[in-house]
Amino acid sequence: MEDLVGSWWDRLVRRAAYPGYPQAAVLLDDVAPQALLFFRAMGGDPGLAIRSAVGTAHGARRRWLARVAGIDTHVELAWRDGQALYLPERIDLYPDAALNRGLYFWLMALAAQPPAQGDWLQSNSEGTARCLTTMPGLATLYQRLVAALLPLRNWPANGTGQAAEQAIRHALLQPGTATALPAGSPPPQPVPLWLHPSPPSAAAANQDDGQQPEQGHGDSRDSKARRRYRARRDNPDDRKNGMLLQFRAESIFTWDDYVRVNRHQDEDEPDDGAAAEDMDRLTVSRDGKTRASRLKFDLDLPAAAYDDTPLGDGLLLPEWDYRRERLVADHCRLQPMLPRDASPAPLPDKLQAAARRLRRQFQALSPERSRKSGEASGPDLDLDRIIRFLAEQRSGVAVAEPPLYQAWPPAGRSMACLLLADLSLSTESWLGEAGQVIHVIRDSLLLFAEALAACGDAFGLYGFSSLRRSEVRYLLLKDFGEPYDDAARGRILAIRPGYYTRMGAAIRQSTSILLQQPAQRRLLLIVSDGKPNDLDHYEGRYGVEDTRQAVLEARRAGLIPFCVTVDREAGDYLPHLFGKRGYSVVHDAHRLPQVLTSLYASLTA
Repeated sequence: MEDLVGSWWDRLVRRAAYPGYPQAAVLLDDVAPQALLFFRAMGGDPGLAIRSAVGTAHGARRRWLARVAGIDTHVELAWRDGQALYLPERIDLYPDAALNRGLYFWLMALAAQPPAQGDWLQSNSEGTARCLTTMPGLATLYQRLVAALLPLRNWPANGTGQAAEQAIRHALLQPGTATALPAGSPPPQPVPLWLHPSPPSAAAANQDDGQQPEQGHGDSRDSKARRRYRARRDNPDDRKNGMLLQFRAESIFTWDDYVRVNRHQDEDEPDDGAAAEDMDRLTVSRDGKTRASRLKFDLDLPAAAYDDTPLGDGLLLPEWDYRRERLVADHCRLQPMLPRDASPAPLPDKLQAAARRLRRQFQALSPERSRKSGEASGPDLDLDRIIRFLAEQRSGVAVAEPPLYQAWPPAGRSMACLLLADLSLSTESWLGEAGQVIHVIRDSLLLFAEALAACGDAFGLYGFSSLRRSEVRYLLLKDFGEPYDDAARGRILAIRPGYYTRMGAAIRQSTSILLQQPAQRRLLLIVSDGKPNDLDHYEGRYGVEDTRQAVLEARRAGLIPFCVTVDREAGDYLPHLFGKRGYSVVHDAHRLPQVLTSLYASLTA
């Protein structure tokens, strides 16, 4: 009974002390479809993704009811770094949902401005003034947000706190005129209209201690719920019996020393990360083991007898370094290869019905033959010319015999298509009833090839994966110069998941191959299931910018690059890579073959 009454009392106090308005709350997911477009339109870095921010302790004095309930100690503020723009996951500051929604867009506009000089107060005040000068249409929204915010702020009891609060209010009402906070003032109340005073950073956790950081394996999938925490470096406790410590019994509930625990392994129970979301600071530590002592079977290349067959010594390709804004020559080594154990094979029985339907549809795309009269030779006689010639001879007019034949020269479209398939490690994952991603890609390649072979367009099929910049594997499935037959089908059926997704090098090689084809229009179609990444520095922003640069190079060369993906989170990065109309997200993997063929028909119409 005591527990029941206590839970009622806790819910009652928390509800009464909560400073927000849950009935008017707006979630980040509600504005996410417009967030990236708006942020880029305001001048923000187009390479940044949108993520949810983590709550941090503000240290300001709270209302007495909030202190009783033990809430309102943390606040989610907006900030950005070189990878993403972090916004509150939920805003319920105002009783009006329209104002809460408007606050999201104001924070995006403010974050799009270059960072200003000075402390937290001065930089935000200067940034606000610059934002209103650059985008005067936001002035009305800003004034409404400020007018509704000021009544919600507490007025401090002591003189120093009052001076700080007065400076903050002055900066809100008159942006660009702020001075530094008074010396010795207590932590002020957070200002939700401004950016974070000291954003969480992983710098403390990345200091060089003589060890190389451990890389994750598999394709990394960014999520809108990815958060950034404050990090603190700690030294590991090397004592074997860490729990056998001398301590006083009355201090056991305040003891928070470092305790060595095992890192989560595949055979452990899954963890949803709920405990981490409640923490303001994450402590990380090296375990003292070198990378050489760790076994990583999935990161090693197989022996030559079990690996795909290499073709030649490889090609050296450049790579874009976005930090230095230049193309680094001969930075990657691309190795053309043939699938191992590929033997000629017919089309699988389960795809026969779909292939017949696609062949009929794509045969209609083949241009009709046109009759050409007046030929010196041909399979048919031109009756009109023969009658005219005989009539002129009967009339006594001397005329030379004209060409009296008709020909049906073959008509064709000047079109070439290269389909580049992502064969990274993530294609080993499952998609429910559709099976593994690699199986869906395999069936899609087979049906796509059947359709293009029916319409007569020149096409090539290739796959790629990578293991650092020295091993970009470029798999030859069907070259432009060879027919689509059982040998090509056998190579497609022999593909299997590879390693990582160094997409920039694969796109550059595909561009080079397409430019060698004698066609007026050239389509580069990319099938992927995740974000560009690799074991080295290609992870994150570096890989995205290199891929974007490779796509721009292909477009400047006259190619039509287009990406089809089954990654549900591709909307975060594909608009930056391929443009708003340069990609398509397939939410149902079963429909990938139909989407590929439909896209080809529309792109080549």
